[in-house]
Amino acid sequence: MNGLHALTADDGLVRGDGPTALFLHGYGSHEQDLASLARWLPAGIPWASLRAPIALPQGGSAWFPITTPGNPDVEPVAIGTDAIWSWVDEHLGSGAPVVPIGFSQGGLMATQLLRTRPAQVAAAVVLAGFVQASAQPGDEMLATSRPPVFWGRGAEDRMITAEAVHRTRGWLPAHATLVERVYPQLGHSIDASEMDDVRHFLTEALAITPAAAPCSRG
Repeated sequence: MNGLHALTADDGLVRGDGPTALFLHGYGSHEQDLASLARWLPAGIPWASLRAPIALPQGGSAWFPITTPGNPDVEPVAIGTDAIWSWVDEHLGSGAPVVPIGFSQGGLMATQLLRTRPAQVAAAVVLAGFVQASAQPGDEMLATSRPPVFWGRGAEDRMITAEAVHRTRGWLPAHATLVERVYPQLGHSIDASEMDDVRHFLTEALAITPAAAPCSRG
């Protein structure tokens, strides 16, 4: 598999001692989709938005094929997870800390990074996403370390199955210090109110001195 393509804050390699935010898009999208969310990051956090490795015939990309909605096959998810970690190792360095921020399929991938290399994930943000059903290598460690995780979803989201939401609602509190938010009238999407909450969550989770909040319009 070829290395992942990434859009970064300065259109170049992202390096640093602190964590790097990784934007992970949803099914059928691309690396430019979530890059606009970077304005809600606390000041000074470098970021990269990655393109998923599977090119779709109708355009866009995917982290894994959709087989059973809300319950993907294990092997393709593992391949996608390895691809992200390979990008991190090459461009940020072995052991570099990250903050995955994923939407839908990308939300599941954010939890996969957490569950495969928990020591490298400073915090995670799951937007309209869910967790995989199968056990992962870092689950036992996470049950003790409980890193900060934000899980936001719309009350009107009909894309994520009830089974996947139920599974995630059970897994996250047992393996993370969870901030859960449900947004009335929001479907399978992200809005400014949710991103304001994400900014506040990351500021506290990463112990960053708050800067002026971005304008929510434009």
